[in-house]
Amino acid sequence: MAQKTYRLPVDILNSFVKDVLTALGVPKDDAEICADVILASDLRGIESHGIGRLKYYYDRIKSGQHQVITNYEIVRESPTTAVIDGQHGMGMVIARRAMQMAIDKAKSYGMGSVAVRNSTHFGIAGYYSLMAVKEGMIGLTVTNARPSASPTFGVQPLLGTNPIAFGAPSDEEFPFLYDGATPITQRGKIEVYAREEKTVPQGWIIDQQNNFMTDANEILSALSRGEAAFLPLGGEGELLGGHKGYGLATMVEILSAALQSGTFLLGLSGVDPQGKPQPFRVGHFFMAIQVEAFTSLADFKKTTGQILRDLRNSRKAPGRERIYTAGEKEYENEKLVRAEGIPIVPNLQKELSYLQKELGLTQYDFPF
Repeated sequence: MAQKTYRLPVDILNSFVKDVLTALGVPKDDAEICADVILASDLRGIESHGIGRLKYYYDRIKSGQHQVITNYEIVRESPTTAVIDGQHGMGMVIARRAMQMAIDKAKSYGMGSVAVRNSTHFGIAGYYSLMAVKEGMIGLTVTNARPSASPTFGVQPLLGTNPIAFGAPSDEEFPFLYDGATPITQRGKIEVYAREEKTVPQGWIIDQQNNFMTDANEILSALSRGEAAFLPLGGEGELLGGHKGYGLATMVEILSAALQSGTFLLGLSGVDPQGKPQPFRVGHFFMAIQVEAFTSLADFKKTTGQILRDLRNSRKAPGRERIYTAGEKEYENEKLVRAEGIPIVPNLQKELSYLQKELGLTQYDFPF
């Protein structure tokens, strides 16, 4: 049994992801998009949505919950808006095309918004907001997800992890990019704890009696049965602002379901009334804002950059050496990962070896 954590080059894993997906029937161009999104997560240090999720996509494709051929349909459109039906294709492909449509509309009209229904898991939300940032725009991305988080004062998992990703260009080496779930944590993070055989911090997740849960494998099992729930940002009750995280999650749910006449809450469970797998019917919402429609891009970048610098240079708490702004740690992590490779822990090695064997990808000589 492998016990060592290996670091593998980004380009090797990128090729492996593409080969896994194409072996499953995903067209080559679409597989390249999916691999780019998946590896972007590992590069930024977000292990919950990177190569560790490859077996997840394999399982969803095998169960028929993700369609390998992405035939999306534009069901409604105006100069600045659109509604897309993803028809249960690969979420990364649908999402990238949707954000590109929003960007193109913003180039012409100053702003562009695209709502999506009947999609699947699309990786990290920040990837799509960064697409807008690279075009000198503000980017906003939100998505709903299968039920996992409870409302304040409740224990039933109804809301998804419902992330919000907001990106803005700056005059620094990296932009501002906030990308975070609206509960305290998200399912992928628990999967990381399970793979690394670590205990989950107390206060993140509750059972149906409102007791905290800390065993990662028990949590994942209970989540699948609807018997565990993430607490919203702020935690239990209202004292520390848990109702604010709950409100943000609900805002995301509305943007990801109501505008596109899509599915919401328990309808996103991925199983039918008999408990058989069915498409997740996830919804997304993308917005691109053309900065030049408001002010010069240079002035915007300068102001944004100065806001970030003032925050980082402010008085630090005793014992703290550094203040960060959103996107800074991820920028630094990407430089490290490109130089040293992506860490593959022993339990993840088992998953990659399984996929390699099942799909006959003998061209890869992994060290585990």
